[in-house]
Amino acid sequence: MSGQGSEASGILAELRAKAKEEPIASFLKMQLLELSPGYAKVAMKIIPEHENFNGLVFGGIVMAVADQAFAYTVNSVSCPNIASQFNIHFIAAAKVGDELIAEGRVVKSGRRVSIAEMTVTNQEGKLIAKATGTTIPVTKE
Repeated sequence: MSGQGSEASGILAELRAKAKEEPIASFLKMQLLELSPGYAKVAMKIIPEHENFNGLVFGGIVMAVADQAFAYTVNSVSCPNIASQFNIHFIAAAKVGDELIAEGRVVKSGRRVSIAEMTVTNQEGKLIAKATGTTIPVTKE
């Protein structure tokens, strides 16, 4: 295996190990379903506690699952990365009982900036939200 290939394998293994013990993912019961260089898929079941005072699923919950996919996506190609921008468009409402699936794909991975696009769908494939995010790679010292 080439040096670059083994480095990518190491990053993916490290992220998978971290996914098992991440506090926010555990608290929200998010699961990392798939991870490969430049791609991640995360799922989360919507429960009644995710509703706001209007009886609708809180937008921050939808954003959280998109953000989780974003984090795994960009860190799968360059780790560590920190977010500098995140933008989301809510397309349709999620409902209690839905399983939200967030998929992230790297659009650009560079030395100074990485950009990813995320989609959030429900278990029927209905588009719930689209998001974009920008990260800054952090140099390890």
